[in-house]
Amino acid sequence: MPAFMKSRFIFLLVSAFLFSACSKYNKVLKSKDYDYKLRMAEQYYVKKSYRKALTLYEELFPIFKGTPQFEDLYYKYAYCNYYLKDYEVAENLFKSFLETFSNSPKAEEIEFMEAFSYFRQSPKLELDQTNTVRAMGMMQIFINSHPGSAKTKEAEEIVAACVKKLEAKELSSAHLYYNLGHYRAAALAYTTLSNNYPESPKSDDYKLMIIRSYYKFASLSYDEKKPARYEKVIQEVQDFQDRFPESKLLKDAERYLTLSQNNIKELTK
Repeated sequence: MPAFMKSRFIFLLVSAFLFSACSKYNKVLKSKDYDYKLRMAEQYYVKKSYRKALTLYEELFPIFKGTPQFEDLYYKYAYCNYYLKDYEVAENLFKSFLETFSNSPKAEEIEFMEAFSYFRQSPKLELDQTNTVRAMGMMQIFINSHPGSAKTKEAEEIVAACVKKLEAKELSSAHLYYNLGHYRAAALAYTTLSNNYPESPKSDDYKLMIIRSYYKFASLSYDEKKPARYEKVIQEVQDFQDRFPESKLLKDAERYLTLSQNNIKELTK
């Protein structure tokens, strides 16, 4: 068979298959047999045809409410939204599931999924991180409530990822102040960053940036204000020496100590 004929045959075959599938789905939609529709929704769900399953579950929601089948229907309806990446709707449905079926054996799983849906909504670094904060808080609650859960390790990893992202967000803001020449604001931002993430592996970097920012701020000040501001630099360097005696950045920090002391001597001559 020539190549063009083979391609046309495959196209016609696929088209016929799609038409048949579409016709079958339309038949399901028009059916008044709700048990049949539920069975078909289950089949679409298993086949990962979540859009089709979702449409059927939405129709069946009021029909099966209060029946033994309703919990499973609700469960899969929530997951359809999740798999279709409608995370805000999924999060609300997972929350409602827990309120409706508080004693469900699936409750622990759904608690995790509610928090995970918030995490999925965590935006780019430059945007508002409210959902990141919520996801972190909810995952921590999950960890505390289910210490023996098989999901605990994953939840801890998500909390760590949220912390890392929030730290990066604050660091970006501090860098922006520094790069714009707003050195006092930068020093305060780096101080807040250092206080918020004391266990960060970058703690000594943040402390050095506090020192640099205060030094820049002092050097650009009026002469009468410089001595007190250089003293602030000296205090920060001494704190660096106490907190990070083994840091590779110690010499850089101590350079600002020497510069500040020499500047004070010059100013007080």
